[in-house]
Amino acid sequence: MNCKITIQYDGTRYGGWQKQGNTDNTIQGKLENILTRMSGYPVEIHGAGRTDAGVHALGQTANFHLRERAGLMDVKMYLNQYLPDDIEVTDIAEMPDRFHSRLHACDKTYAYRIGTDECKSVFERKYRYHYGEKLDVGLMEKAASYCLGTHDFKGFCANRRIRKSTVRTLTEICFEQKEHDLVISYTGNGFLYHMVRILTGTLIEVGEGKRPPEDIKKILEEKNRQLAGFTAPAMGLTLLQVRYEK
Repeated sequence: MNCKITIQYDGTRYGGWQKQGNTDNTIQGKLENILTRMSGYPVEIHGAGRTDAGVHALGQTANFHLRERAGLMDVKMYLNQYLPDDIEVTDIAEMPDRFHSRLHACDKTYAYRIGTDECKSVFERKYRYHYGEKLDVGLMEKAASYCLGTHDFKGFCANRRIRKSTVRTLTEICFEQKEHDLVISYTGNGFLYHMVRILTGTLIEVGEGKRPPEDIKKILEEKNRQLAGFTAPAMGLTLLQVRYEK
């Protein structure tokens, strides 16, 4: 039985999604421990995106296999009963046996939230990057337009030793001003390690006038991480949604 779940979590106190050998304080680790206790045998769970430490999710998806049939609502209730308060399974569905949450994803949408107000919001500090100044959104939009389409995004990847393809397709980058917040959302077929955070840091430098929008083209052409901007902090980033073919 192949189950797909949708999960939301506050990533503040976790070491990211992916299970690690030196700690079980990860989202994947928490879920696998509960599923293993429920089933009585080891259960491996596959996430659609490997969010970093401190990154949040509203619509992360994952799948796992159970050896026997079980009531979907019973599985969901069991997970939520034992998960900590900052992780919640919001949906569950049975999928074809060959379904894989990451390999079969069509695209993902991430949102990065930038606080442009002078005073930081104490109660929102875990979910936004307090930049503290207004940004030129028009320049940022122009810079972002150079990223749309299919490109080699190696210059926006923090993993210098990556051997797999660094070509990705971004279909949409949207800017939304919400009173004291600037929210940038990115939709694409996949994202490299720290790619959204490096893109955001670079766009912020454009918005504050430290570099021209055309720098994006140079970074894409030369594929050099050193040419790109700073890596925006993790707390401002949220995985909003993962989409699949119907």
